[in-house]
Amino acid sequence: MTKKRIYVYSPSGAVRDKAAFNRGVKRLQTLGYELEVDKDALARHQRFAGDDATRLAAIDRAAASGADVALISRGGYGLTRILPAINYKAVAKAVDSGTQFVGFSDFTAFSLALFAKTGRVTWAGPAVCDDFGAGASHRDPDGHGSAGAPTDDIMEACFDDLIQGQGEGAGWSLPLPRPGAPVAHGVTDLIAKNSITTGTFTDFHLKKAVLWGGNLSVLCSLVGTPYLPEVKHGVLFLEDVAEHPYRIERMLTQLLHTGLLARQKAIVLGQFTGFKLNGHDRGFKLQSVVDGLRSQLKIPVLTHLPFGHVMTKVSLPIGASIEMLIQGRDALLVWGHIH
Repeated sequence: MTKKRIYVYSPSGAVRDKAAFNRGVKRLQTLGYELEVDKDALARHQRFAGDDATRLAAIDRAAASGADVALISRGGYGLTRILPAINYKAVAKAVDSGTQFVGFSDFTAFSLALFAKTGRVTWAGPAVCDDFGAGASHRDPDGHGSAGAPTDDIMEACFDDLIQGQGEGAGWSLPLPRPGAPVAHGVTDLIAKNSITTGTFTDFHLKKAVLWGGNLSVLCSLVGTPYLPEVKHGVLFLEDVAEHPYRIERMLTQLLHTGLLARQKAIVLGQFTGFKLNGHDRGFKLQSVVDGLRSQLKIPVLTHLPFGHVMTKVSLPIGASIEMLIQGRDALLVWGHIH
């Protein structure tokens, strides 16, 4: 079998942990992939992986590489400021030719902009430093780093399914029902008449919707711009790092006030990590945010999706048509073959 090729490039923040980068490259090679590292992958200008022109050129080279996957080194910040100058036609051509663009965090801006401009699918998935380079001895101010953790088997298996063209879906377990918790709204129009209520959720089968989303902060930064797709009746997934629950609620409230959330068929919340509650919160926590959102929407708001700034993450196709199934505590997103 021909080795799958990966092109590693840096379109966002500068690589701060070169040891993690080198570990990630080595791990990918150990897994049997052929790697090509962009010549400016370790470049630095201020906090960025090179100036804007350098990072735009890196995206161009990734699109022209002919690799099976174009994989970011890390997230951070930097893509939103260069969105107007990206050659979307070249990237779309690369996707059509079989190159899958993969990343998360700041990469959300690239994924959503490409989908808005061309309708092409990209993948919310791992990055070289944060995931394949696990073993870092610190976390940087952006919440990255893995504090000595090993690479994750589920993350690697999902990524391999992606690169091999074998991934067809992702499943996870919903949390146990809480006594007195509000029942999730909005499922009656999505389900068969013989469906039953189980705990806080109702079994249902959503036959067709567009999966989209990513990092909540980055997505909010695109509101009011031509780089946020106008998705109606979709399944929106969200995650974030180092954002206190009140800030998470504030961003979700912004999306609520725009009408964006109510236009979806379901909201799926991934992992929100890296924050610390304090005495001033007086019981206000992430679950408070979830309960408040459910009380204001007539659609399902699901939680615990294994995706975010965590080691165990699935790979999700942004812009793909999916099915969504909930049975009891089992949740499943199905997209079939995309290649």
